[in-house]
Amino acid sequence: MSEKKPILVQDVMKKRFDMVDGMATVEHALNTMKHLETKSLIVNKRHDNDEYGMVTLSDIARQVLAEDRPPERVNIYEIMSKPVITVGPNMDIRYCARLFSRFNLSRAPVVENGLVIGFISYTDMVVKGLRTS
Repeated sequence: MSEKKPILVQDVMKKRFDMVDGMATVEHALNTMKHLETKSLIVNKRHDNDEYGMVTLSDIARQVLAEDRPPERVNIYEIMSKPVITVGPNMDIRYCARLFSRFNLSRAPVVENGLVIGFISYTDMVVKGLRTS
C-alpha cells in the first residue's frame, strides 16, 4: 500500500494578502485593501522583536460598525489581535486544521523565516485541499 503525499499549507494558501500598520485608521486600511477575498489584514511588526497582528472584517464590523465608531478615528491597533498564531508553509493541512480547531481559529498568516508569505483559512484547506486529494 502506498502512502498518500501530504497536502501542505503552501499548496493551498493564498499568496495575496494585505498588510497594514497598526497606527493606520480603519478607514485608511479599508481604502487600501486590495485582496477582499482574504477577509482580514495582517498588522505589520513595528520592530524586529515585535509580533504580527491581525484584524478581520468581522472585528471591524463588531468593534467599529456595530458600536457606531467613526472609522476615521479608530486605529487598527485598538481592535487587532496580537500576537497572532502563525503556521509554517510545510505544515500538513490536517495538522493545520487540528491547530485551528484546538485554538478556535478560522485563518492564520503563513510565516517563513520571520516573514509573512501567505494566508491560510479553513476554506482554503477544504476547498483546495480536499479537491486535490
